[in-house]
Amino acid sequence: MHLNTTTTGGGERHVALVHGLGADGATWRPIVDRLVATGSYTVTTVDLRGHGESDRASSYRIDDFADDLAEALPQGLDGVVGHSLGGSVLVRAVDRLQPRTAVYLDPGFSLALPTRGLAGRLFWAVPTVTMGVAALAQARKGAKLRAGYDDATRASLDDARARFDSSMATGVFRDVAFHPVATTAPSVPSVVVLSDDSPAVVPERLVSDYQRAGWQIRRLPGVHHDMQLEAPDRTFALLSELL
Repeated sequence: MHLNTTTTGGGERHVALVHGLGADGATWRPIVDRLVATGSYTVTTVDLRGHGESDRASSYRIDDFADDLAEALPQGLDGVVGHSLGGSVLVRAVDRLQPRTAVYLDPGFSLALPTRGLAGRLFWAVPTVTMGVAALAQARKGAKLRAGYDDATRASLDDARARFDSSMATGVFRDVAFHPVATTAPSVPSVVVLSDDSPAVVPERLVSDYQRAGWQIRRLPGVHHDMQLEAPDRTFALLSELL
């Protein structure tokens, strides 16, 4: 599948940014603007299948997303950054992309959802109900955080949501929950950046396992999952150090 991409800036270091579920490339604007303003970066954003200006699809398996990304981005970039779902996709494509550095912002490596025993069977028997209940609390929390975003950021999120193929949501969560990222050595130098919400996507019991396997772990305390929107200055400062 052909993905929509947008490239901005003319700096020597070429990096790509991969968004999370329900977002699109345009929602990276706070980070893109800061990177380009340095004069050092060329930045490419991508709309994953079913998001933004990319086409909807009949399949939304994580491996499908990864195949798309491997075809859409050039090999050997200076860096690729994946947020949330974008991190789960990037880690499955990174062998083919071979960037100099891969950065994962609260990546969907292993969701804190039941997958075994009676709890797992009950949860996934009616996922639209069980996940809907969980989403209500998250939506209330997210609304409070969004109130602090600037008008342009809120508008870009609304636009992304309007173009998002929401039919993929349950399947994507199931795919990530049942296929966690193995705690093996990364194929390229890799950094996982964790927010205060990170246990939902990278359970704390696995963090030390990733570290022992050779992943670098960094934390941004005091911010939540959408760190690039809530705290763009702090996120940019850390990315500038890592890329």
